[in-house]
Amino acid sequence: MINYEEFKLENGLKVIFHQDKTTPLAVLNVLYDVGARDEVESRTGFAHLFEHLMFGGSKNIPNFDPPLQMAGGECNAFTSNDITNYYNTLPAQNIETAFWLESDRMMELAFTPKSLEVQRGVVIEEFKQRYLNQPYGDVWLNFRPLIYKNHPYKWATIGKEIEHIEKATMEDVKAFFFKHYSPQNAILVVGGNLELTDVKQMAEKWFGPIPAREKYVRNIPAEPEQTEARELVLERDVPSEAIYMAFRMGSRTTTEHFTGDLCSDIIAGSKSSRLYNRLVVEEKKFSSISAYITGGLEEGLFVVSGHLNKDVTFEEAEAAIWESLEELQVELMDPKELTKVKNKHKTSKVFSEQRLLNRVMNIAFFENMGELDEINNVLENYDRITAEDIQDFSKRIFARNRQSVLKVKTKK
Repeated sequence: MINYEEFKLENGLKVIFHQDKTTPLAVLNVLYDVGARDEVESRTGFAHLFEHLMFGGSKNIPNFDPPLQMAGGECNAFTSNDITNYYNTLPAQNIETAFWLESDRMMELAFTPKSLEVQRGVVIEEFKQRYLNQPYGDVWLNFRPLIYKNHPYKWATIGKEIEHIEKATMEDVKAFFFKHYSPQNAILVVGGNLELTDVKQMAEKWFGPIPAREKYVRNIPAEPEQTEARELVLERDVPSEAIYMAFRMGSRTTTEHFTGDLCSDIIAGSKSSRLYNRLVVEEKKFSSISAYITGGLEEGLFVVSGHLNKDVTFEEAEAAIWESLEELQVELMDPKELTKVKNKHKTSKVFSEQRLLNRVMNIAFFENMGELDEINNVLENYDRITAEDIQDFSKRIFARNRQSVLKVKTKK
């Protein structure tokens, strides 16, 4: 059971406090409601660039990390297509250091040419290393625009192309900051061995003076229903051929998210799953195979991917995957198998919530989805799913005219 108390500052900043008396630590998490989906197609990669720029110095603090480290703390951040999240963990008695640091960079960054050039270089190098210069690195750079034609999910968080970051000007950067990095576009969650009165006092002291800015209103084009199968073949210098199959499904806030999550575990979520046993262990068509959902806030994906063993054709691989997908459509699964998968989720959730940081981040995620009151009902949402629900999901989602397939061939 995750407890929490909420309040709001006059400038629009939502603040949530989660008390945990069992730990000497505290966590301060700031979630900004901005991700790659909020970029324009001619200037992508900005949300991810800002993840780096926010550590490059604010108006009054030239370097973010040293003061936090001196207080015994550590920090990190991540960007997705939906959000940007910053988190700090430190001894509870030093939590005000995190309030000071995070509030100053929310107020205004330093916006120095040096910081922009340094972080631009870091992002460009990351683009090259992770997406262009390693096997299978560019799969999702190519797969996303095959799946999405209108929606900004069609580009990755890193951006569509390096040139967008190379050409980013200081004016572009400032405009993006003041549009998205505002109190009313953020959620501050504080957790640990603290008191609500102290958290309120520090929130007012450090974040209260930040002026409210014009609220960004998201207006994202809808993706039309997919009615035809799509396929793309890449030829790359890779150790083995690989196949990626994607089906669009409901968003993170729908029942489909939970059904799809269980379904992915049934199909290929572990070494005891159907596809792993059949296609890796028994038939030896694949060296590895997995299934997962993306859980997007706009629309999710159900993905099956695998690496083919030598002499196995793409036609054989695809047919083998479809055999299992269609099996779920025709046959009701054994309730014991479904219970086993549900128990795995329960164990995973209980284990993850032992960490204060995970609880604090989850509070921020659920508040951003507008579903904070559902944070303690996750297991019930999984428990309610029946074998009939899995079958119905499979019939609706796994249709051949709704699939997008990317095949990575080895260079001859």
